[in-house]
Formats: sequence, C-alpha cells, structure tokens
Amino acid sequence: MAPEFSRSHLQRLAVEGHVRLDGTEVVTASRRVKVDQYVEVDLVPTDESRAYLPQAMDLDVVYEDAHLLVVDKPVGLVVHPAPGHWSSTLLNGLLARHAAAAALPRAGIVHRLDKDTSGLMVVAKSTPAVTALVRAIAARQVQREYLALVHGRVGEQALQIDAPIGRDPVSRVRMAVVAGGKEARTDVMPLAFKEGVTAVRCKLHSGRTHQIRVHLSSRGHALVGDSLYGGRPCLGLDRQALHAWRLQFSHPADGRWLSFEVPPPPDFAAAWRAVIPEPWEGEGSAVPSA
Repeated sequence: MAPEFSRSHLQRLAVEGHVRLDGTEVVTASRRVKVDQYVEVDLVPTDESRAYLPQAMDLDVVYEDAHLLVVDKPVGLVVHPAPGHWSSTLLNGLLARHAAAAALPRAGIVHRLDKDTSGLMVVAKSTPAVTALVRAIAARQVQREYLALVHGRVGEQALQIDAPIGRDPVSRVRMAVVAGGKEARTDVMPLAFKEGVTAVRCKLHSGRTHQIRVHLSSRGHALVGDSLYGGRPCLGLDRQALHAWRLQFSHPADGRWLSFEVPPPPDFAAAWRAVIPEPWEGEGSAVPSA
C-alpha cells in the first residue's frame, strides 16, 4: 500500500491519528488487522514534500534589483529546509517573493548563515546570477566580515587561523578541526577585552560549515552563548554571539562593486556595547551603521 511513502512515515500517520480501523481511530502502528476489517488511511504528504512551498514572510531586504537581493537575516530564521525545519525557512520566503525562484537551485541561495547567526546574505534571482555568485564565492572574491563576542582574552594582535574543518568524529552534529578536512582560513582582529569577553572582527577566506565557531573554539575562545562548541550564556546572550555585518562583492551582471553593512540585532548590540562602550579606534563606531 502506498509504496511512494516510507515505512516510518506511514507509522507516523497512525500515531498522529490518520488511520482508522472499522471507523475507530488507531493510535499505534503495531495494531494487528483481522480479515474483513476495514482500514482507512489519510495519506498526508510528508514534511519533506511540503518543504519547497512558497510561504509569505516579511523579509528585511537591504537591496534588490533584477539580478539579486541582499537580506538581513534575523536570529532564529533557518536558511534552507532540513530535518526538523521543513517549513518557514528563508527558502520558503524567497519562493513566495518572486516566481523565478522556483526554477533556481535552492531558490537562488548561494551561501548560508546558521539559524542563530544574524546578518547579511546575498541571494541570486536568475540562473546567470547564481552561476556568477557561486563562482565568485569559490574564488574568494566575495568578502564577508563578522562581529563576534568570545570567551577569554584573544590578545592584541591580529590572528590568522588556517586549519582544515570536517565533521567531528565524535559528534555528528558538530564540525571540528580535523586532519583531512577541507581547507579553511579565518582572520581574527581583537578589538577589546572586558569581564572575560573579547570583542572580535572576523573575515572569512572560505565558507565551511560553522567555520568561525569551530576555529575560535579550537583556540580556546568559544563564542559567547554557543553551547554546541563550549560557549556559555553571558552579557544577556544565550545564543551564539555572531553577526554578519559587512558583505562586499562585484555585481554579477554589470561588475559594480557593492558594499553593505547592517547593525546587529538589539540583544547582540547591547552585549557588544558592554565590552566596547565607546567607539573603538579603527572601527569608526562600536556598532557599525547601515
């Protein structure tokens, strides 16, 4: 029966009340059926099959033209559907925003931010733009800078972390610095230290999963609030203190150099000011302005 559905999905239908035996709801998948009994099943689509549907949402669009858009992703928004998050993602919002997204790989998403990381992302709106932006990212021609708050004193000099990243051999939900991992480099500029926390600016030279979080934790400086990599709640933050504040790249159609900056959300901004209450020399202001 219904070979297009997996066994686990059919079992879940029973648990969720979508199966009736002789008119009576069955709530366990192990219920035995006798000859001549009448079984009714509501063949509800799988969560996965509903993942790529348009869902209108209020996206904070910083810039948009016929080829691309730049969004300021809020904390808590998942970028792409995955187990546990099959709907209400940025991808769903993009599908609702413009019809052409349905014909593009991942609705035009060419790079990602973690669920609890805020800040700037560029999204393509056409196939040529997807191709050009993917190539630019691979060639490291897209510049991405982040603000972060980390535990411990990083020091006073700029730090370059060049260490390969791969799946953590102990925990599959984590990444780690591992031999044989993919090449990864992060530049870290310490800005100020106060009450056991250092405010840093990070520049990516590659885009590995959890790269900044992994690289800094590997040096003993887990991000504030990043429980997955050893961080602790601090300064009012109980999620990772990471914000993508600057994004720069050449326009995929006309080559114009585009540069965007957005301030962090209120919780991060308040924690940042607790470490840097006054403008930091070279920064212009403690919290970059749009």
